[in-house]
Amino acid sequence: MSRRDVYYWKCDRPAAFHGTGPRPRGDEVPEEAIRGALSAHFHPDQLTLSPAAGQGNHLTWNAEIDGVPSFLRIENGPEGDDHLAMESAVLGEVAATDVPVPRVLGCDATRSRVPFAWQALERIPHPDLNQWWKAGVLDEARVAHEIGRHIARWQTITPRGFGPFDLDAWRFGKGLVGFHPDYPAYFRLRLEDHLRFLVARSFFSSERADEIRALIETHADLLRLDRGVLVHKDLALWNVLGTADSVAAVIDFDDAITGDPLDDLSLLACFHDRAFLEQALAGYASGQALPDDWQPRFWLHLLRNLIVKAVIRVGAGYFERDSGFFLIGSGGSGADLRRFTEERIDRAMLGLREGSGLGGL
Repeated sequence: MSRRDVYYWKCDRPAAFHGTGPRPRGDEVPEEAIRGALSAHFHPDQLTLSPAAGQGNHLTWNAEIDGVPSFLRIENGPEGDDHLAMESAVLGEVAATDVPVPRVLGCDATRSRVPFAWQALERIPHPDLNQWWKAGVLDEARVAHEIGRHIARWQTITPRGFGPFDLDAWRFGKGLVGFHPDYPAYFRLRLEDHLRFLVARSFFSSERADEIRALIETHADLLRLDRGVLVHKDLALWNVLGTADSVAAVIDFDDAITGDPLDDLSLLACFHDRAFLEQALAGYASGQALPDDWQPRFWLHLLRNLIVKAVIRVGAGYFERDSGFFLIGSGGSGADLRRFTEERIDRAMLGLREGSGLGGL
């Protein structure tokens, strides 16, 4: 299906929040079917499979394909989504900028042989950085600076259009092309749906939703971009693999778009404090200059991203989880995550109103 009408897949897909909670019985993919798909594609002499502990909306497996350690992502949602093919193309473009990403070993999103899409990636022998963070041993300053440098590198990619990428355009040799002709059209896409959802679920009052609408309209001129850059759009420590003090690979470009350079930097502020953000900004500035109006654009995109995060967290029941959940810090609770989300939204709104720096993060 096309992602033309999707701002963010996890909450805007027709099967909203699919894969964001415990998997229902019958949602599994049999090992025999996976083995058959890989055998037909790779014709290996040796193939071993074992379930992997993925935390995203894809089913995940580990494989050894003729001795090559591989990581499998499987999309079996009811929409018949073929975007793993688009993400595989994006990974190739990002790799060319010297950002470390897993090599794509194979991908078939056609569902011509099996009733699911799959992607086989080089398996990186490191955990995600969120595991180091939850253990309290992550060198946050060092990895934040390194992540900022990598953002600056992949933002040297400047696709045409805005928003999610058109797979048909890629297949016809047109390169990376966003579905939308201008950035405001993408930024506002599904915004009313998201605000109404949060009001209906009592996360926002109607008055708070009106405040947000007014703030966005007051700063609408910031959305006028002549050209966008590649934005990861799901940048967080669980999508970065490495050691406690270095980055080995950035993963999961499934939600990548063409958008504003401040979008990815603002995503980091959905989770981290001022010190982390200052290091990420310094790392970014070592490779690319920040625009003069970066501060209000940062707050505007933080607000938009937090609205999406709130929709997912409410809709998928994240505020009812405990500290075993990847989004919640050691010893924390779902109530802590809700309070943090509310406080960050307040801070983004204040930053837009006052034009302030990063204080308060």
